[in-house]
Amino acid sequence: MSLQRKVGAFALAALLVMALAPDADAQRRRARRTPAPPPPPAVAQHVTIMDGASGALLFCDDCETPVPPASMSKLMTVLIALERIEAGQLTLDTQFTMTDELWSRYRGGAAGSTMFIPARASVSVRDLLQGIIVVSANDACALLATGIAGSEEAYVELMNRRAHELGLRSASFRNVAGLDDPEHRISTVDLARLARHIIVNYPEFYRTYSQREFRYNNITQQNRNPLLGSYPGADGVKTGHTDDSGYGLVGSAVLNGQRRIIVFNGLPTMAARNTEAQRLMRAAFNDYAISQVAAAGAEVGQANVRLGSRRTVPLVAQQDIIIGGPRGVQEGLTAHIVYDGPLRPPITEGQVVARLVIEGPNFQTQEFPLAAGRKIGRANWFSRAFEGLRLSLFGS
Repeated sequence: MSLQRKVGAFALAALLVMALAPDADAQRRRARRTPAPPPPPAVAQHVTIMDGASGALLFCDDCETPVPPASMSKLMTVLIALERIEAGQLTLDTQFTMTDELWSRYRGGAAGSTMFIPARASVSVRDLLQGIIVVSANDACALLATGIAGSEEAYVELMNRRAHELGLRSASFRNVAGLDDPEHRISTVDLARLARHIIVNYPEFYRTYSQREFRYNNITQQNRNPLLGSYPGADGVKTGHTDDSGYGLVGSAVLNGQRRIIVFNGLPTMAARNTEAQRLMRAAFNDYAISQVAAAGAEVGQANVRLGSRRTVPLVAQQDIIIGGPRGVQEGLTAHIVYDGPLRPPITEGQVVARLVIEGPNFQTQEFPLAAGRKIGRANWFSRAFEGLRLSLFGS
């Protein structure tokens, strides 16, 4: 690391220290830096680039707008089944039988992508999941859903409930296969979070997302993910295409021990998706970086306390504070603490009382919760009376 980069790293730490000095109700100290150059414009719509290890958002182009995700929403279809397997309620060898009614709805070209399950055939959960992941099989989605929940509608309720529990606020699922529906929506940043959840929590099963082909019923089909086999370290995740959504992708790769997740949507052709997938993944590794500015438990500032046993309370990071963006963007960032205050006791240690806001040019604003670093009780009677007199005479 060059001396200049070391100075930059210390400058960012100093920025946080200066920015977090207590003021009144909200603190703000700004550091003047030359803004980093803007990232290259995206060709696709609704682009997200995320660091896979930390979940830090590296780039966002309209990434929080709910969009039609097409088959990319099958990530949630798969997750529900994986959680049932993990809970012992289901196994990969469990068999579900294709009913005549389901078969009639999901056969032929009008059904979209399919693994060609025959009527009344019994299919293992293992094959259904591979069919969904590798060839985006809509018939597999329907059979898996009805087998687990009794109906597609009941399974959709499970998908929406789990999305809410995971904090995927933009998610609104209306079917299990990602078919066009005006209310079937999720943002690309929430798709990235969902993909990361699967990668982190189901690493063994996640390997299925790198499978290049799938053979069922004597029919072999190829995985349409344009990154697999063409981009070094690519191992997933899911393509999507409908008339409403255009061509999209949730992609992921690992290079030099670092994982990146990209999500985009809205391209007009498969060829355009293939080109953009390569371009964005190259940019994800070459043009973007992460920085840890505070470790979990580190004190990053103080907040004023009124009528307490102490006049200030230390504020500590609840988690590792890791930020990402274009390389060099940290030089132009501003950090400040926001809280409703002065705070009033009693305050318990670990109680979330503030948030750290980091923002700047060419940087998606990020917020992190801050907790009280110690317990603060009420001041004694004399101190409270004196403070009340001071406020009546001089105000705050």
